[in-house]
Amino acid sequence: MTGDKVIYRKPEVLLQNLIRFDTTNPPGNEIRVISYVKGLLAEAGIESTLLAQIEDRPNLIARLAGRGDAPPLLLYGHADVVTTANQVWQHPPFAGEIADGYVWGRGALDMKGGVAMMLAAFLRAKAEGLQPPGDIMLVIVSDEEGGGTYGAQYLVENHADLFEGIQYAIGEFGGFSLTIGGRRFYPIQVAEKQICWLQAVIRGPGGHGSLPMHGGAAAKLGRLLTTLDRKRLPVHITPAAAEMIGQMADALSSPSNRILRQLLNPKLTDLTLRLLGKKGQIFDPLLHNTVNATIFRGGEKVNVIPSEIKVELDGRLLPGYAPETMVAEIGRLVGKEIEFSVLRHDSGPAEPNMGLFDTLAGILQEADPAGIPVPLLLSGVTDGRFFSRLGIQTYGFLPMRLPEDLNFVGLIHAANERIPVEAVRFGADAIYKVLPRFGS
Repeated sequence: MTGDKVIYRKPEVLLQNLIRFDTTNPPGNEIRVISYVKGLLAEAGIESTLLAQIEDRPNLIARLAGRGDAPPLLLYGHADVVTTANQVWQHPPFAGEIADGYVWGRGALDMKGGVAMMLAAFLRAKAEGLQPPGDIMLVIVSDEEGGGTYGAQYLVENHADLFEGIQYAIGEFGGFSLTIGGRRFYPIQVAEKQICWLQAVIRGPGGHGSLPMHGGAAAKLGRLLTTLDRKRLPVHITPAAAEMIGQMADALSSPSNRILRQLLNPKLTDLTLRLLGKKGQIFDPLLHNTVNATIFRGGEKVNVIPSEIKVELDGRLLPGYAPETMVAEIGRLVGKEIEFSVLRHDSGPAEPNMGLFDTLAGILQEADPAGIPVPLLLSGVTDGRFFSRLGIQTYGFLPMRLPEDLNFVGLIHAANERIPVEAVRFGADAIYKVLPRFGS
């Protein structure tokens, strides 16, 4: 394939090639990288189909036949990436260089690294004549970073028949190693938060810029931002978070286990997070609905005091909660002067289907006997919210054994995004081992 008939044995090379296609979204322009994948599949003797709402933003669908003893398994990932604008990189973000044992570049983690793992496992299954219990369906989508309109949402709303019978899917983001209290955990994503984007409208008296203005819209904006910066929304202990934190606490010794369990006591949650400092950052969004102000619009001229300012806020709801909860919680913090409305809400399932969890956990324990798999509630959102509408449970399972000192989360969407070469290989092998076992 492309000069190497066993490229599936080198998932890091696959990743390098994927990174070298600039699929920054917007505009995305994923057609070149998806055409590359289609070509690899064709060389391996695998037919694939492209479906698109917009011609240069297609989605690829391929299928390997199974024995028919189990429902199909879906593997899916996205080909687009976020911007690198105004970031200073140690290595060019679209060169796909290997240096210091890492593959560097935009998408190395989110999520061309995962696509490389899935593609390597899929090609290997074909090359080795694997007969899985059910069909294996590989889907590479566009536009995840832009909300999924031209990708997963388009497929679910217009081609739902392709996914008939599927119960479980492998997608982003989970299976990475995380060291806490001296123990190495592997959180497998089983649930995720919901998008709940809001708009705040702030009004006040306008006037001439030369005259002092106190208590106007700009001052109210300042109070809003200060309040959101200093205060959390109320604590909520969801079943997914309770299961994750409880299992981690069970694996730790004192005092680490007692500290983690305190997170599950709503009267002690915020105090414990403050005591944990940076170590508590991973748990904070799993125990609260969250909101961040991201876009500001107001004022037309430098010498005119605006009478109206609009702020867009990135809100994320815990599973099982509705947008009305978010609006009410913010309103109790900031008062009634500011008007909030919901711009977008993408719901997700309230309760995960754990039917495949033990299989995935067992594969990780085989790969790393010292590792402890636990369920993960993801603080972000994935395309899993769309596939859940078809009754499909997504497991975030892109396994990576990572160095303890690697700030994995901090590299996503940031400069110098990179993934260890060994982690790409680890993940490709783990996903391959799912293929003969998912129907057991």
